[in-house]
Amino acid sequence: MATYVYETVPQQEGEISRRFEWKQSMKDAALTQHPETGEPVRRVIMGGAGLMGMSTPVAAVSSGGSCGTGCGCH
Repeated sequence: MATYVYETVPQQEGEISRRFEWKQSMKDAALTQHPETGEPVRRVIMGGAGLMGMSTPVAAVSSGGSCGTGCGCH
């Protein structure tokens, strides 16, 4: 289960949106209404600190070239 951040959609001028978290499957459609109040909501896209790693070091798969790219230029 993933946790998503949603916020209410203001219906009147000056109304402040409220954020909340909701756990749901990644296969589920995004919520359009607050599950408890029925207010319209939208999903908030949040930036993450995802790290992408490599299982094999670059030096191990490179061939030729002293620049380490495997281009054979050196």
